[in-house]
Amino acid sequence: MSEPRIDPGAGTAVPPGFVIAIDGPVGAGKSTVARRLAEALGCVHIDSGSMYRALGWKALRLGVGLHDHRALARLAAGTDVRIVAGRSGSRVLVDGEDVTNALRTPAVDEASSVVSMCPAVRERMVALQRSMARAGGVVMDGRDIGTVVFPNAQVKFFLDADLTVRAERRLKDLQRAGGAAEPGTIREEVARRDARDRAREVAPLCAAPDAVRIDSTSLDAEAVVRVMLRQVAKTLASG
Repeated sequence: MSEPRIDPGAGTAVPPGFVIAIDGPVGAGKSTVARRLAEALGCVHIDSGSMYRALGWKALRLGVGLHDHRALARLAAGTDVRIVAGRSGSRVLVDGEDVTNALRTPAVDEASSVVSMCPAVRERMVALQRSMARAGGVVMDGRDIGTVVFPNAQVKFFLDADLTVRAERRLKDLQRAGGAAEPGTIREEVARRDARDRAREVAPLCAAPDAVRIDSTSLDAEAVVRVMLRQVAKTLASG
C-alpha cells in the first residue's frame, strides 16, 4: 500500500529533518498557526488529525463499528491516505478520493476521536506520520506529536485556550464549512472530546515536558505565530 504523500514545495528555511511539533486540544488553533508557521519557514505542514478524521469518515461511510478495534485495524491497514498540495491548501485523499470538505463535521469529528483510541489505528498512523517527515523540515500538529510521534522534535509547542473560546472557534469552523450546530452543543462536544483525549490509554493528550506552552485565549493566530517564530529562531541560533 502506498505511503501518504505531501508535496514539500520550495526549499525549507530550516535544516532537513528539522521537526516542529504542535500539540493541544481541539479548538486551540493548532492547524491555523501550524499552516502559517510552515509557510513562514518554508516547511511542510502536516495536520495529523486529518488522518484520523479521514479514517473516521471512511468508517462511518462503510458502517464499520467505531468501537470494534479488530475491524478498525483492518480498515486502517487497507486504507490509502494521502495529503497533497492544493490551490487552497493541503487536500486529504482517501483511496484517491478528495474528502477534505467532508472531514469538518461534528459526526466525523466525533468518529475521529473514537477511532483514535484504537491502538492498532494509532500505531499505523504514527508510522505514516513519521514517514512523511523524512523529506525535510516539517511542522506537524496534533495531540501526541511531541510526546509520541516525534519525542525528539527540535521544537515543541503545546497550544491551549479557554474551553469557551475553543468551542466558539470550533463553531466558526463548522459554519465556514457550511454546517449548522448549536453553541451549547458544540461546547459539550468539545468538553467530551477533551475528556476522551486526555483519558485514553494510548498516547493521551498532554504537554511534553520540554514543550513551550502558549495560551491562545486572548491571542490571534498572527500573535501566536510570532511567539513560535521567536522560539524557532532561538533554537536554530543555539545550534
